[in-house]
Formats: sequence, C-alpha cells, structure tokens
Amino acid sequence: MPSTLEIITSPALTTPHGFFTRKGGASSGVFSGLNCGTGSTDQAEIVAINRARVAGAMGVAPLALVTVHQIHSATAIRVDGPLSDRPQADALVTASPGVLLAVLTADCQPVLFHDPVAGVVGAAHAGWRGAVDGILEATLAAMEGLGASRSQIHAVIGPSISQPAYEVGPEFLDRFRDEDPENTRFFVNGPGDRMLFDLPGYGLHRLRAAGVGHAEWTGHCTYLDPARFYSFRRTTHAGEADYGRLISTIRL
Repeated sequence: MPSTLEIITSPALTTPHGFFTRKGGASSGVFSGLNCGTGSTDQAEIVAINRARVAGAMGVAPLALVTVHQIHSATAIRVDGPLSDRPQADALVTASPGVLLAVLTADCQPVLFHDPVAGVVGAAHAGWRGAVDGILEATLAAMEGLGASRSQIHAVIGPSISQPAYEVGPEFLDRFRDEDPENTRFFVNGPGDRMLFDLPGYGLHRLRAAGVGHAEWTGHCTYLDPARFYSFRRTTHAGEADYGRLISTIRL
C-alpha cells in the first residue's frame, strides 16, 4: 500500500473497511489526489490507477472493487462478485467474502454497514434526496435478505458536508417539514432567509429510527477540509469546472 494513502476507519466496524481521503492518489489539477470517480472528466487511466491503489490497500484485486452508477435513488442491490456493468443504484450489499463494496461521494454521506454475526456488509451513497427517499432503509432491507438482523448491524457515516457548511433555502426546509414536522430540529438559522442543514444528524436519525444496533458519524466535514476531502459545494463556490470523488469501501 502506498504510504501516502490516508484511510479513516471506525472501531464500530470489525471487518476490513475504509473511508479514503483524497491523499495518496495520482490525479492532478482540480482532481489532485485520489480521485476515484469514473464519472468525472479526469483521465480514465489515472482514475483506474487510483482505484487499483484502493483495492490493493483493501487486500483485493482491482476487479473485486465494485461500484454502481449512482443516481440519488433508494435502490440497493445484492452483489455476489465482480459486475460486468454498473447498474443504476445507490447502495450495495453482499455476504460474499472478498467482494469490495464501494460508494463515491463529494459531500453526500458514505455509509458503511456490517452485521458481524450474520456476515453481511453494505455500502450506501446517501445525499439528502436519497436519505429522504429511503436509501438507508433499503440497504438494511437488502442486508436482511442475506440473513442480517437490524439489531446486529453497525452503521458508520463517513466524511460528509457538515451543518455549518450546508446552507439551504426555505423551500428545502419545507420539504423536510412536510415529511415530518420534527425534522425542523435538523435546521438552524443561517444568514437572511437561509437555513443550515445537518445532513449527518438526519442520517443518524433515519438509521436509529430504522432499528440499527449502532450508528455513528466519523465527524469529518468534506467542505471545511480541502486538503483531505473533495467537495461538490466547495467546487461550485470556487467556480471550478469539475471535482474529484472520494471512495469508501467495505468487505468481508
């Protein structure tokens, strides 16, 4: 493993996993670092090098690293081995040892799941839309289909945009309030008519309400730490043409 890779882990997950930062990659320019996004305009061969480094760090061959075409949906799929294509979905689950599940993010929540008793893992990409529509619950249901039990599942949210950096408009608040009036607790006042939204707090609420045995956030903000993380919102504010994607992985 290249010594420059930086991998954030949680003691709550007792299986090989990692929330990778942007450090240690081969990309340059606005993508500088470990850009693993095949959907970015970065050079495809450089992205492949970065993903191979991730696979190597996780102890598998590059072909064992599985991602999907993320579309902010509530679709979770079962994976038993390498995929010949990238189906549209936003979460993956497996009970097959050696399959490295991975999701890509750049402010949205990467969420890794593990049931150590049943031997089932999952990975989800949960932006605000996916979280509202039920991607976290869909991941849990897919894991249950492989024999997992919610009360045994540990879920960890990785580096995501934090509340101080997530400014939204009143119509955004209205959508969450319409879903559940108690969702107003995830908002605080910002400048003018703007609000600040607590995405990881909302994610933790959904996970705990769904009955997971343990849920936590690593506490890292993608927007506020440009040296370590890519951020779609920071790129937008800076007027840059594109942005890198962070990768988060888990396997049995």
